[in-house]
Amino acid sequence: MKRCLCIFAVLLVLGTAGLAHAGKVLIDVSQFVEHPALDAVLKGFQDELKDGGIDAEYKIYNSQGNMSMAYQIATQVAADKPDMIVAIATPNAQALVKQYDKTADLKGTPMLFTAITDPLLAGLVTNYEHPGGDVTGVSNQMPMDKHVEMLLKFLPNMKRLGFLYNAGEMNSVSNLKRMTIAAKERGIEIVPVTVTSSADVQQAASSLVGNVDAIYIPTDNTVVSAMEVVVKVGQRSKTPVFVADVDSVTRGAIAALGFDYYLHGRQTGAMAIRILKGAKPGDTPVEFQKKLSFHIYPAAAEKMGVEIPPALIQEADVIHK
Repeated sequence: MKRCLCIFAVLLVLGTAGLAHAGKVLIDVSQFVEHPALDAVLKGFQDELKDGGIDAEYKIYNSQGNMSMAYQIATQVAADKPDMIVAIATPNAQALVKQYDKTADLKGTPMLFTAITDPLLAGLVTNYEHPGGDVTGVSNQMPMDKHVEMLLKFLPNMKRLGFLYNAGEMNSVSNLKRMTIAAKERGIEIVPVTVTSSADVQQAASSLVGNVDAIYIPTDNTVVSAMEVVVKVGQRSKTPVFVADVDSVTRGAIAALGFDYYLHGRQTGAMAIRILKGAKPGDTPVEFQKKLSFHIYPAAAEKMGVEIPPALIQEADVIHK
């Protein structure tokens, strides 16, 4: 906790430098944790605004995977009185939405969420077509049936699939529900194991060894931040590891069917530009990214004892070496 507080304090000092320049738009960003996918979202967002001619000043906060810190950041964001708020990942978006109920000055400040699996379940909006209020954004909701089908192409005899997630992340709760339905239709049992922090990931992954045919990591920020730990468990035990996040494949997973999170950030940035030019968030429909990319890492498969069918190599959009 002390480490998180120190990081938070440093961010506050760095973020206040150079504010309130004439003509600049102040954008506060609240990100849940640092990992390649979420970092790519932020980069894509900033690049889209820059290319769109928006002169923006950013105050970037990161709660380092700490739920309570997400609420402290929300309080600070309200004090900043930015022109726009961007929430990257579900926990920080939820904290900010609750802050709107506490802070009258936030009314009228547009907030965009991004990298959110289930905005309705998370309580961020009540309607996708007409969000109402000051909040809208872009969802990264995954088609879980396609993920199960991908796994079966590697492991056609799979019967039990381990699912590592943080039950405190509503995005992962939504993914688990939809994955369970998709897997059951194909005769596969989902074995869920929860963590509360990245420090729990190694023990949770190890508990699945010998009990499942493979381990699946959804777009769970807590688990993805400790991706290398799961990979080591998979390599030692020859338990295949698959992910929903394509940026995690180069970190040692066998394959992923997912989004390009940089493009996800640019899509969010394009929405931000429209709102900064006068569109109302409440009248701006929530958007979904549809295009999926299939990534394979043959070296990772070899280390986990999986032989990749040649047809899958031909099917892949990206083959990592």
